[in-house]
This record gives sequence, C-alpha cells and structure tokens, in this order.
Amino acid sequence: MAETFVLITGACHGGWTWRLVAQHLRAAGHRVLAPTLPGLADGDNPERHSLAEVSDFIVDLVERNDLRDVTMVAHSWGGYPMTGAAHRLAHRLRKLVYWGAFVPAEGASLMDEVPPHYAEMFTQLAAASGNNSVVFPYEVFCAAFMQDADETTQRLIHGLLVPQPMRYFTETVLPVDPAALGVPATYVTGPEDHALPPGEFGWTPRFPQRLGTGAPVIEHPGSHEAQFTRPAELAAALLKA
Repeated sequence: MAETFVLITGACHGGWTWRLVAQHLRAAGHRVLAPTLPGLADGDNPERHSLAEVSDFIVDLVERNDLRDVTMVAHSWGGYPMTGAAHRLAHRLRKLVYWGAFVPAEGASLMDEVPPHYAEMFTQLAAASGNNSVVFPYEVFCAAFMQDADETTQRLIHGLLVPQPMRYFTETVLPVDPAALGVPATYVTGPEDHALPPGEFGWTPRFPQRLGTGAPVIEHPGSHEAQFTRPAELAAALLKA
C-alpha cells in the first residue's frame, strides 16, 4: 500500500540530502516530501527563526497539502522539530520514525543531550560565527558522521552543509508520548553511527526507551550520513519501520 513520507533533515542539512533515499521510496510506490526547513536554506539568516517556528513550518506543510496517514521520519536534530509538530498532527499521522535522532525529554535541549565536549565545541563555534550559528568542523564530520565515505565524497557533502542556528540547539520542545498520542513510533539506528559515542551519550538505548516499552528498533548498515553512503539500505529500513 502506498504511503506518504515526510522526511525531516538533521542539523546543517537541507531537503536535498534525502534525494537518494526519496528515489528508492518513490520507486517502491510511495509519495515523498523532503522540505528544507526554515533557517537551513542556502543564504538563510541563522538568527531569524526559533525552534518553535520550525515545528510550525512542518505543521503548515502537512495541513496545507492536506496530507493524511503520514509516516514522518526525522534524522538527528530533526527529532526536535518533528516532536514539536507531532502533537498538532496526531490525527494525520500513521507513524513517527526517529532515524539516528534525538527523542526530546522534558525541559532538555540538544545541548543537554550531547557529550560535554560537543556542547563546548558548539558554544565556541557559535560565538566565533558572528551570527550565532554552527557548522560541524570537517575533521569531526569525517571521523564521526561520515566515516564510511571516501575523501572526495566527504569534502563534497561537508562543503554543502549550511550554518545551523545555535538557538535550535538550545531551545526545547514538549516531549511526545506515542501511546498517549495514539501514534506508533519506531527507532532506526546503525551500529556504525558514531555521531554520538557509544555509552552514556549514545543513541541507544536511551532514545528508543523514551518512545515507550516495546517500541521497535530497526538497524541499518552505514554511518550517520547513510542517506548518502547506503541510501538503498536506509530506505529499506524506513520501509520496514
């Protein structure tokens, strides 16, 4: 049965980053929307929007297109605006899928959920940016986010990243309880995803646990940037979810 997917990007990424995955989903007969979120288009002012406005944008996108029975997928930081939007879209949602994504907790921003050395790095980068924004340093991006790609691909993708508004990392959203919302939720992750180091600050088990007892966890091969390096396998995992 054909489904409608809305794909929400991670930090510093635009909707274009989903292109290869979207091609696989469309080839399987599904409708796919992959928006570029406010503040993350080339040339956007990183100081213009709040995190709440990003969630508003997602709600408007779904309602304006009268989308129903939607499978909404969030990558990484995208878990925040997706969660913020989910409360108002519950009656239009088929499923929530968090792929290598943050599942927000009460009163906790992304800065509260990352290792202290990441929080310190983001603070320093934002202070030096002149517009309160962050772009992952090339060395960090290659080693932790896209270690399964060759150097040419790493440099290409890193060069296309846009500044991430720092306030998107410091603001919070209301957490989601999938059971209370009446919308199933699944966590998709890859053992090769080292964007958050394994252990206390790792993706699993802490984030799947926030989706409730029995929330499925589906694994895929590839790094945190598997949408570029293993798009077919990632699309298959999303379909399985």
